[in-house]
Amino acid sequence: MRPARVRRALAAAALCLLPVTACGADGGEPAARPGPARASSASPAPRAADRAAEFTALERAYGAHLGVHAVDTGSGREVAWHADTRFPYNSTFKALLCGAVLKKHGTGAMDHVLRYSREDLVANSPVTEKHVATGMSRDALCDAAIRYSDNTAANVLLTELGGPRALGALVREATGDRLTRMERVEPLLSRWTPGETRDTTTPRRLTADLRAYTLGDVLTTPRRQRLNGWLSRNTTGDATIRAGVPKGWKVADKTGTGSYHGARGDIAVIRPPGRAPLVLTLLSYREERTAEADDRLLAEATRVVVRALG
Repeated sequence: MRPARVRRALAAAALCLLPVTACGADGGEPAARPGPARASSASPAPRAADRAAEFTALERAYGAHLGVHAVDTGSGREVAWHADTRFPYNSTFKALLCGAVLKKHGTGAMDHVLRYSREDLVANSPVTEKHVATGMSRDALCDAAIRYSDNTAANVLLTELGGPRALGALVREATGDRLTRMERVEPLLSRWTPGETRDTTTPRRLTADLRAYTLGDVLTTPRRQRLNGWLSRNTTGDATIRAGVPKGWKVADKTGTGSYHGARGDIAVIRPPGRAPLVLTLLSYREERTAEADDRLLAEATRVVVRALG
């Protein structure tokens, strides 16, 4: 997609002021997919309306559904767009997985080696496929799962915890998350189609979970530092949230990509110089089953968030 087309779409959408409710929670039970903004008799705040126009323009320009939730942990200000709508989380869950591993075992037990066989290898396992003979430590598996999105590494860690639903229970106990539905392993969890609730969450919920593990008191300081270190050295996110922040801002993130519908997401702790961190979740998908993801959508959405939160 040409940048000029995006700029034209943004300019066109800026002519329409959408209701502020479109930027907040979708009322009632979270839906399986984004719906149209509801009408409101109240006049929207200009800045909220501007953000709504920009996000709408991005959805139109990229032919995608977009979910956004960001919070400035210093001021408490938020940016939200379809923030309470369900989206597939894909491999972003690996950040929560390794947070749960750290909480259960502590940094002292992360050197314990877990074994797996060649039959356990699944697609996109660039690190684990090299260590079948020796196995890998919990620490190395988390490093591979987060920094390289290694699917077998995630599955080995999931198996030790008791499976996806056991992970869901651990996350719920740690963060109070009763919304995220963890049901399948990799790569099956990436095979989401619109309307499904398996392996989904909402942007608002995922932001809260990431914040709890990376900045909150769910983990002790050494464990929290270990998790943030993996996220800071992630190798898969240079074209998404990192591409949308100003120079000098540090990003610790975990991306996710679906098998169908161009599903793409990124979750991040963003550290602007001299101020409190921002926590950002971006989730997206397209209607066509064979559509491909476009990282520029997430980079552009990040720029909207940065402008809004300053």
